[in-house]
Amino acid sequence: MKHSLYGAGFARAAKPLSLLIGFSPFCAQAALLEDGKANLTFRNFYYNHDLRDSTKPAQSKLEEWAQGFIFKGESGYTDTTIGVGVDVYAGLGLKLDSSPSRSGTALLPGAYKRAGAPRNADPRSADEFSEATAALKLKYSKSELKVGGLFPRIPLVSSGDARLLPQFFEGAMLDIREIENLDIGLGQMRQVNQREFAGNRDIQVGNYLSVTSDRFNYLGGTWRMTPQTSLGVWAGRLEDVYDQTLYTGTHAVKAGDWNLSGTLNYLDSSESGSERAGKLDSRMTSAMLSANLKAQTFRIGYQYNAGDSALPFIHDTDLPGVANAVQVLRFDRAQERSWQARYDLDFAPLGVPGLSAFARYVRGDNFKVAGEDASEWERNIDVSYVIQSGPLKNVALRWRNVQLQGDATGRRDENRVIIAYTLPLF
Repeated sequence: MKHSLYGAGFARAAKPLSLLIGFSPFCAQAALLEDGKANLTFRNFYYNHDLRDSTKPAQSKLEEWAQGFIFKGESGYTDTTIGVGVDVYAGLGLKLDSSPSRSGTALLPGAYKRAGAPRNADPRSADEFSEATAALKLKYSKSELKVGGLFPRIPLVSSGDARLLPQFFEGAMLDIREIENLDIGLGQMRQVNQREFAGNRDIQVGNYLSVTSDRFNYLGGTWRMTPQTSLGVWAGRLEDVYDQTLYTGTHAVKAGDWNLSGTLNYLDSSESGSERAGKLDSRMTSAMLSANLKAQTFRIGYQYNAGDSALPFIHDTDLPGVANAVQVLRFDRAQERSWQARYDLDFAPLGVPGLSAFARYVRGDNFKVAGEDASEWERNIDVSYVIQSGPLKNVALRWRNVQLQGDATGRRDENRVIIAYTLPLF
């Protein structure tokens, strides 16, 4: 049986993508796109997550393979007092291998109606799915307003891109850069297109997945005091769920051949409005120190949630203000404290350009599971290689491996293999 979303078959599913690509050469002749750019990314993604402690009839493995096509186009601006432009995005995902017993990897829709919900009676993944959006952008002096489809990269809302297609939001963002060394941002997100679903929906709350809201407002800024030091304050409100304030500081110094840097964050979260997630108290302190010497970088991190609630956040977003939010776990439970050690190696100075790798270990404790003292750990190995020459030049290969164990999660192993190539169109 054909199982698809937004179309009866491949041709209709690919329509937004093919139209945009076909239209782009003609748009490129217009003045609006003289300074524009567009590219098409091919992303092949294999995902395997082994739930080692599961028992029948519970699902014991998540395993799927899919192919993604990601088109992004950014225009220039009209030559007017207020410059006008447009950004467009279209994505297409194709299932290569899956089964109802292995679905739910978040590469493809179909296993459940929303994250955290029970598996569907027929949990097979869609054969294909597609999505598209666009944003109008206005520029005056050094400030820019975007309205429509957004891929935010701010400390409180950072669009996730860890699966086949990226997460994006519908809303408005204003970035103000009129004062030297001071960046101010404010905006509102109304809906989200999650990475494993096609179509917009209300914003879901991480750690409180049954809770949603249709409005996230934020305001904040970053001040670069010196080329080596910056300070930031960001405040956000997910309406009727939580208020959140992030204080962040970074500093870098050079000591001989060493490049040293440190980041300190404090993220304070509490309930808001009608308190859809109940009373909330998360006070997260995190710090990361790094030391770089030529090809090697050493990092050590510490994190502590002094509150009585797990961290509330916008589901599936990256968390730049949470140092120990890693590939699977976030170490953000009530009262949890955690340590991280990480080692990065760039092989280019060693004669292998394009090859890089890192190993990371995080351990957390001081929290409760069913009233008992609990702990958890996660180990990551990540290897990336970009082919440097020949017919496959610029093809990127990446292997991401995880082992984790915890009193709340059990034992799990995960492997992700990603092959990607970005083709510039203009």
